[in-house]
Amino acid sequence: MAYTGPSRNVDLSKTESELAVNIRKATSIEETAPKRKHVRSCIVYTWDHKSSQSFWAGMKVQPILADEIQTFKALQCIHKVLQEGAPVTLKEAQQHTQWIESLTRGVSGEGLRGYGPLIREYVYFLLKKLQFHRHHPEFNGTFEYEEYISLKTINDPNEGYETISDLATLQDQIDTFQKLIFAHFRPGTNNECRISALVPLVHESYGIYKFLTSMLRAMHQTLGDDEALEPLRKRYTSQHYRLVKFYYECSNLRYLTSLITVPKLPQDPPNLQSEDDKPPALPARPANEIPKPRSPSPPPPPAKAVEPQPINDFWSTQEAQNQLQQQQQRQYEEEQRRLQEQLEAERLRQQQLQFSQQQEFERQQAQQAEAQRLAQEQLLRDQYERQVQGKLAEMERDLLNMRGQYERDQLLLEQYDKKVKALEIELQNVALNAQQAAASKDDLIKSLQEQVSLWKSKYDSLAKLYSQLRSEHLDLLQKYKAMQLKASSAQEAIDKREKLEREMKTKNLELADMIRERDRALFDLDRSKGGNKDELEKLQRELRLAIDRADAAEKSKGSEFSVLINKHTREVDDLNRVLRDKQRQLDELSARTKDGDSDLQRLLRDKEDEIDVMQEAMDQLIREMKELQDAAGERDLATGNQIDNVLLDHIGKLNGLIDSVLQSGVKRVDDALYELESPMQAGNQNATAAYLLSQLEKAGLSATEFATSFNNFIADGPNGDHSAIIKTVSVLASAISDVLVNAKGITRLAPDEKKADAIVNAARLSANATAKFFNNLMSFRIIDYDDDAKIGIVVAGNHDVHQNLQKLSKLTEAFAPKGGSLANQSGNLEDIVDRELGAAAAAIEAAAARLSKMANRNRDYDTFELEIHDSILNSAIAITTAITALIKAATDSQREIVAQGKGGGSRTAFYKRNNRWTEGLISAAKAVATSTNLLIETADGVIVGRNKLEQLIVACNDVTASTAQLVAASRVKATFMSKTQDRLEGASKAVNSACRSLVKQVQDIIKAKASADNDVDYTKLSSHEFKVQEMEKQVEILELTNALERARKDLGEMRKHSYREE
Repeated sequence: MAYTGPSRNVDLSKTESELAVNIRKATSIEETAPKRKHVRSCIVYTWDHKSSQSFWAGMKVQPILADEIQTFKALQCIHKVLQEGAPVTLKEAQQHTQWIESLTRGVSGEGLRGYGPLIREYVYFLLKKLQFHRHHPEFNGTFEYEEYISLKTINDPNEGYETISDLATLQDQIDTFQKLIFAHFRPGTNNECRISALVPLVHESYGIYKFLTSMLRAMHQTLGDDEALEPLRKRYTSQHYRLVKFYYECSNLRYLTSLITVPKLPQDPPNLQSEDDKPPALPARPANEIPKPRSPSPPPPPAKAVEPQPINDFWSTQEAQNQLQQQQQRQYEEEQRRLQEQLEAERLRQQQLQFSQQQEFERQQAQQAEAQRLAQEQLLRDQYERQVQGKLAEMERDLLNMRGQYERDQLLLEQYDKKVKALEIELQNVALNAQQAAASKDDLIKSLQEQVSLWKSKYDSLAKLYSQLRSEHLDLLQKYKAMQLKASSAQEAIDKREKLEREMKTKNLELADMIRERDRALFDLDRSKGGNKDELEKLQRELRLAIDRADAAEKSKGSEFSVLINKHTREVDDLNRVLRDKQRQLDELSARTKDGDSDLQRLLRDKEDEIDVMQEAMDQLIREMKELQDAAGERDLATGNQIDNVLLDHIGKLNGLIDSVLQSGVKRVDDALYELESPMQAGNQNATAAYLLSQLEKAGLSATEFATSFNNFIADGPNGDHSAIIKTVSVLASAISDVLVNAKGITRLAPDEKKADAIVNAARLSANATAKFFNNLMSFRIIDYDDDAKIGIVVAGNHDVHQNLQKLSKLTEAFAPKGGSLANQSGNLEDIVDRELGAAAAAIEAAAARLSKMANRNRDYDTFELEIHDSILNSAIAITTAITALIKAATDSQREIVAQGKGGGSRTAFYKRNNRWTEGLISAAKAVATSTNLLIETADGVIVGRNKLEQLIVACNDVTASTAQLVAASRVKATFMSKTQDRLEGASKAVNSACRSLVKQVQDIIKAKASADNDVDYTKLSSHEFKVQEMEKQVEILELTNALERARKDLGEMRKHSYREE
């Protein structure tokens, strides 16, 4: 029933917060039904405000996806609000269908508690319901629809037919969902949460049933066509019988009947062609139960006719009178006998009739009992069948899901097979191309070897020609000496020789250029062949050696030729001198000189022919080398494209890896935020302001390191070091998580709630800035920016994180000790730190010496107390020994930290630069020494009877807390996988183990004493004495409880005051 009450005076300033509280309580994690008052408050809110947006906003901020019970209870709450909320709720709910659909992502498979299928079916049903209301906005949430509206709706038969069909479809969905709920009942539990989901289903199904009945009757009255409406009647009939079973099963659930009144439907569906809305009459009795009609009573036997007597004068004689009297007496007796026989026959007939009726009644009772037994068996079979059908439906859905997954896997496998085949084909093509390239290169090498051998033969022939020319030149010189008389033609011969020499030099230069081109081509060939397979290297080396030998031969020939030219030049100079002397003989020898000139010209033409042949061969070689270079370039281009594709895939995978690491960092920060917001988490109760400041300092440094590594990765491009990003993301997320835990822990030191909320809000802002920092660096967000813009995003995110950390640091400094900061001291911080650590070690040694003296005291105790004292002393000695090792390990750890972190500066500079960490280290060392001395004094007091055993437990807990503070202070600056830090952790575990041992011994002693003191026989007490002692114990408990609360409050105030004034 929808809430239709009048408008109320509403305090709008409270309703928002009250709505959030009611939503949180209605969707709690307890496996119980949502309380009606909380759901009712949400419904009333929609009526008061004529809006449901605040309800949806409150639902979305709740962590309902974290637990499957919360998700299921949230769906119930949404269903009830859709049913009974304001009419605008159904319209506004259409905007949140995607969020409702997302509720199925919080659980996979069955879920831990079996709510997975129920959640998915519930979400599917709500989406179908919202879809129906979107198509039929005239319906309300519970389908309470007036009769005249229904008649108005079916004026159009097609529209009425469609409306009835949609309602029947929604009714089928309700039936499917209720069967699934019954199938998921768990034996041994109350199933309260599951049963509560049936309440809105009962209301909704009954509303739809009443409306279908009304609409079908109206359709029959309007159309009068029974054949057209036959499918709807069949569907309505089947739904009627399913609803009868459903309501019967609901009536057997005691918890459900305590919440609502389950409707009762007749066994047979009502007559849809009648006009009245009354339920159908009861079914007629079976033929075998019709009572037999009473057998008619036998008619009385007819009275015997009295024969008429002759008329005599009876008064005449006395005899006649006597006869008359006797006759009358006989008639009376016969009449009485006849009446008695009739009474006996009637009584016998009544007995037979009663006996037959009794038999008939017993037979009917037996038949009724048998029918009831058969009905119960049928009901059990139907329930079992429904359970089986529910499980079968669930298995079918799982099978469909698995089949869909299998088909998707098959598609993926087919795609992978296609990709593998394509890669195999591509690999075969590449191998074939490589083989062809290798074969072509082998052919090229063979051709080059042939060309080399050809060039060698040409070089040999050229050398022979050169030697021949040289010999001929010598002969010519001899002839020239002999022709000294031909002075007149000697000048022309000299000019021609000079021209020949110039042409020879030109040819030699061209030959040298060709040799260089050949060397360059061979070099390019070597470079192109350098990327091929290793089996060609041997041939390449042999080819290079052959080419080197040829080059060496050429160089040697060139040097010989140069020597020859120089010698020839000198001879020309001599000839010039001789020419001046033999000028006068020139005319006589002109004829011979012409003959010698013709010989020289012939030799010159032969040499020019040889050079042309060599030039043509070199041109051919250069063309072949160019073609080889073009082919190698094409292969290099294809190889480069393949390398580029591989590189792009590698970059994509690398970006995906970095995105997943950033996402894990965001997830870790979100988990820490959830713990910060959760009232179940109290944070680190041993945290101090100094320790939190050191954690903030570590977080700032971690943020800077992450920003630096990411900027380096951006600057280096694909060759960047992504391992540094992975490491710094993890370090930064861990640091922020530690900051949140310790920030929530120091809120216990806050004097009021306002300051505590300020610290929590500042920590939340720092975590949100870090998560935003990680999200802004996702590859899909920065892929469109250039490197400068990316670096700007990194710098901005780092600045936001540092700014929020600074705000939290300023708030934390208000809780720090009032003493002077180490950063402002002018003394040598190195000496101060060493002095404090040394003082702590000396205090521990003094405590150990005091324990030794305590062990040598007078042992004048009984055996039980002596054993107790020895056990306490042995445990205290073990604790001091472990603390001594702890202080030594802490000293080594801080020295290692200073040595690794000071860089080129001094230890004092490192301490001043990290003053927060230094203060925390010194404070932790002092706390360890103080707690140890307090433990020794308490143990001494327990032994001499001055202190209580409980004080010793408190002292042990104080030692454990101070030890954890010292280890945490060292862990802030410790390097990864540090051996000294591992030794410190081991020493801390040894201290904790010794403290636990001492606490256990003390607790055993307390239990032993308590059992000895509490040896009271309550059976010997009278009732009055027993009652008096019971009341005294209750009073004592109440007094101790009040004293405990006061002591806790005073202890908290003392700790706050002592920490601020420390």
